Amino acid sequence: MQAYRTTIRTLTALALALGVSACAATPENAVTRAATMDAPQAPASMAVNIKSVRVSVPEMLAVSEANSYYPAGDIVWRGDPAGDRHAQVAAIFQEAMTRGTQSMKSGVPAILDVQVQRFHAQTEKARYSVGGVHDMAFLVTLRDPASGAALSQPRRIKAALKGYGGSEAIAAEQRGETQKVRITEHLASVIQQELIAPGSYKPENLGLMAMFSSN
Repeated sequence: MQAYRTTIRTLTALALALGVSACAATPENAVTRAATMDAPQAPASMAVNIKSVRVSVPEMLAVSEANSYYPAGDIVWRGDPAGDRHAQVAAIFQEAMTRGTQSMKSGVPAILDVQVQRFHAQTEKARYSVGGVHDMAFLVTLRDPASGAALSQPRRIKAALKGYGGSEAIAAEQRGETQKVRITEHLASVIQQELIAPGSYKPENLGLMAMFSSN
């Protein structure tokens, strides 16, 4: 009987200890849980009403003006006159994201927040010889227009596009298909696909050129 009573007391004490442990969350955990429960979270796929587009190109992204086939750098851009490459890339993304979301006017109101991580187009040397890859990567987050709270987790999108070379590049420019035109249209198409059906965009098969688009 004594052994039975000892066992009961032990089990009771253990149950109380577990109960206290489960209830006594740290302030950090409590805040995290509250934020998760209170903040409206967008499902993986939903109809959105894009109210505005915000694009940022961090100054920490390194710019390369080297005229080599594949220079090191986060930003390689020659489709505009020499100048502020960060601002030029931001303008391209602003135009592309606005164009790609212009028909999205019904559903959950949201701001499209875009942070550019990589914008590696072609140098003069690559464009007028072998061609290559326009390699872009960016983070996308949907935010509440009123509070700025995230409606979705940040999602990284890679958007690689074949870059014309040699006579093909010259012919494209004569048709008005400059690097800027092609990249803007491509990014607009990519963001439209990704907001309608996340994960649906599949980069084209770039063969051996894809090895330069691995970051």
